[in-house]
Amino acid sequence: MKIFGFAGWSGSGKTTLIEQVIPRFVLAGLKVSLIKHAHHSFDVDQPGKDSFRHRAAGCSEVLVASGERWALMHEQRGEPEATLEQQIARMSPCDLLLIEGYKRYPLPKLEIYRAANGKPLLYPEDEHIVAVATDTPVQSRLPQFGLEDYDAIAAFVLDTMELNR
Repeated sequence: MKIFGFAGWSGSGKTTLIEQVIPRFVLAGLKVSLIKHAHHSFDVDQPGKDSFRHRAAGCSEVLVASGERWALMHEQRGEPEATLEQQIARMSPCDLLLIEGYKRYPLPKLEIYRAANGKPLLYPEDEHIVAVATDTPVQSRLPQFGLEDYDAIAAFVLDTMELNR
């Protein structure tokens, strides 16, 4: 399983870019999965649903399954946040595991940079950033792509991860 990350400040366009390159990886014949780190509280469940009620009653984990998908919800209940390694170990085997977030984690990453955010570039402080997707040229020897150059970005990731088929 090859692992590649996408890093950038909130509002930079990470999700949009990833959403556009995933179909290109799938068309290349790859099985693709993703781990997204959220810096805020979130819930995939809905109040009033049985699974929500079971968690509210105290279950540590609730798995909801159907013929189309399944979802496992795990309540931390005061436990420390799992490491990225622990989260990766939970994933089913795939060809390419994409990581959104975990911007300080040591794995090959594409930085998504939008000048209007007013945030600093990450790559000068992160040797694991291998390229930058940006809306304005940046001073760097790293490969650079336009934020919407999805074909070139996908090709770069496939080359970098040695996944050309």
